[in-house]
Amino acid sequence: MSVTAEPTSAEPRHDHSAPANAPATPEVLRPHAEDAFAQELAALAAHDDRPRPARWKLSPWAVATYLLGGTLPDGTAVTPKYVGPRRIVEVAVTTLATDRALLLLGVPGTAKTWVSEHLAAAVSGDSTLLVQGTAGTPEEAIRYGWNYAQLLAHGPSRAALVPSPVMRAMAEGMTARVEELTRIPADVQDSLITILSEKTLPIPELGQEVQAVRGFSLIATANDRDRGVNELSSALRRRFNSVVLPLPESVEAEVDIVARRVDQIGRSLDLPAAPDGIDEIRRVVTVFRELRAGITSDGRTKVKSPSGTLSPAEAISVVTNGLALATHFGDGVLRPADVAAGLLGAVVRDPAADRVVWQEYLEAVVRERAGWTDFYRACREVSA
Repeated sequence: MSVTAEPTSAEPRHDHSAPANAPATPEVLRPHAEDAFAQELAALAAHDDRPRPARWKLSPWAVATYLLGGTLPDGTAVTPKYVGPRRIVEVAVTTLATDRALLLLGVPGTAKTWVSEHLAAAVSGDSTLLVQGTAGTPEEAIRYGWNYAQLLAHGPSRAALVPSPVMRAMAEGMTARVEELTRIPADVQDSLITILSEKTLPIPELGQEVQAVRGFSLIATANDRDRGVNELSSALRRRFNSVVLPLPESVEAEVDIVARRVDQIGRSLDLPAAPDGIDEIRRVVTVFRELRAGITSDGRTKVKSPSGTLSPAEAISVVTNGLALATHFGDGVLRPADVAAGLLGAVVRDPAADRVVWQEYLEAVVRERAGWTDFYRACREVSA
């Protein structure tokens, strides 16, 4: 017997009753993607005359345009959400249009969660059907749970069942998201096998099942560096089409990513745009890239790499914190002293080993670099 899983009254639902172009509630610190970019999604839908898979809000072409950016026929500018190879986005979107689940792989900070959220927002108009993976994630988070007051009072019943985000996505033809899949215990991971292969979620307590309707898809994310923690079984891995999100290829690409996100975050925090801030962003990005690669950008000097990942996400955090310092305790201009402390905290994760790496890099590279004297002094001061 098949059933359709309806949310219980105790379950909060994401409200999409407001007009598509309505601004997000000012009190919300971080609106969901479908709210923050509602105007762009509405404009894309209005100009989208290409075929759409069942229950998709946009065609695959429009979803890719939403992520990569572009200009619509009426002049509406769609801002890039992901800066990287176009083919990666096209493969990810195409995967969701088939019966395969999508696994986004990459080192920490390569925008896996960001891409996952925006894909769900563009495809289903709702990015909130989310399971956050941790070492303590139970099987109920992926399958279903029970309202124990109802269960004790009336026994197993539909009224007592609490559907998971995955079950709801199956029943409604939506996109579910599973973050940090490899952090979930292996036996819990494998509860996805039947869902992804048979497109069915059995409810043995009721002698029923939930069958996925057309439009259902699942996006999971996993860090490359988590390999071996809770390695995916071969049976589960076969159910996914894996797409690797790389680190930015060039300094300019990474500077562009960091600058865009800092601007977005800064506006949400009412921080003014920092004049000439791009110079400090380029310095932070250059430091991160050289320490990641173990060699300077000119290829002349080898350097040691610290234990941290030094990803674009961490660069965004360093610059945003520096912008806040410049705004509240400076003259509003982003300077080396504003980013130095955050940079030290990002690089020196292991107080013993990483501090040596940082000091050697400062003295061998930063000190000798033309035009970086003020940056060197600021970093030396906070490192003392």
